[in-house]
Amino acid sequence: MSKQIKKLLKQADLYKSQGLLSEARKNYQQIKDIIKNSERLPNKEKLLSGIDKKLASLEKDFNKFHSAPLKPGQSEHVNELIKKLFSFTEEKDTDDEHAASLEGAIALAKFGQFEGAILEFNKLINVDSTRVSAAKNIIRCHLAIDTVDDAIEEFNQWVDGDQFTPEQLDNVRVFFEDTLDKKGIKKDLSAGISLHKEAEPALDGKDEIDDEEFLDISAVAITFDSGPKKGEQVELDVSFQSGNTISLIVSNKDESIIENLPVDAKLDDLHFYSPIAIFRGAGVVSAKTQIKSGPKKGDFSLDIRIESI
Repeated sequence: MSKQIKKLLKQADLYKSQGLLSEARKNYQQIKDIIKNSERLPNKEKLLSGIDKKLASLEKDFNKFHSAPLKPGQSEHVNELIKKLFSFTEEKDTDDEHAASLEGAIALAKFGQFEGAILEFNKLINVDSTRVSAAKNIIRCHLAIDTVDDAIEEFNQWVDGDQFTPEQLDNVRVFFEDTLDKKGIKKDLSAGISLHKEAEPALDGKDEIDDEEFLDISAVAITFDSGPKKGEQVELDVSFQSGNTISLIVSNKDESIIENLPVDAKLDDLHFYSPIAIFRGAGVVSAKTQIKSGPKKGDFSLDIRIESI
């Protein structure tokens, strides 16, 4: 329990340093609830007093942070804070620096720092275990800032190089073509891949689907079962993905969607779209944060943790 409190406290302090005050407040409140409900923690009153002081300080900062003009970009120092903040992995993965770096790069992208994220993802292209995920997220970054030609050029460089295996290239190609197709762009990117050696055939119904293919989600359809949008279905493109967590960008103009998807909301009727099939499943809203800068400034980054497919 003390480890959980320390982790939440570290996250809250980093949230505050980044100006994500609503998120920091939620973490501090969660810590308070844990302390109150614990019968074994010593010095409960002292701990609660300390959290109350942090909350009081947080409230004083609200006006200062929200009235300050937002800069078009963020400093390298702030970027590092974002990467550290969202690079928390499970206990068993604490030694996996590459997995943590991938999460940090995805965090940069989710907060609108696409150029910085692309630089980070490009470093991970050199690592076999993160190469395919990094490549897909580079493509997502380019599409988010409408630099499709740059994404195609980068893909062609991967084809001409020798880092990717034909199977990895075909994996990325299928994803890329499917993503472009959803935007109404028809593109055949298969030329050149077989120059290295014959690539594995594309997956069909008889092939075994590995975890990465299974969880490669390009869009999700959410059917609301309560609230003013009860019974309605909304389809949203997946902006980024890390394991079983997908990130969606919701326009700040879609207030009804944002209000109907609070953190911890359980979503029992989801349709996940991937390049190989459509799956039905369930998930939980794990995070919701307003983007503070970049081309998506003002919109919301919404994370859904997939719990079953």
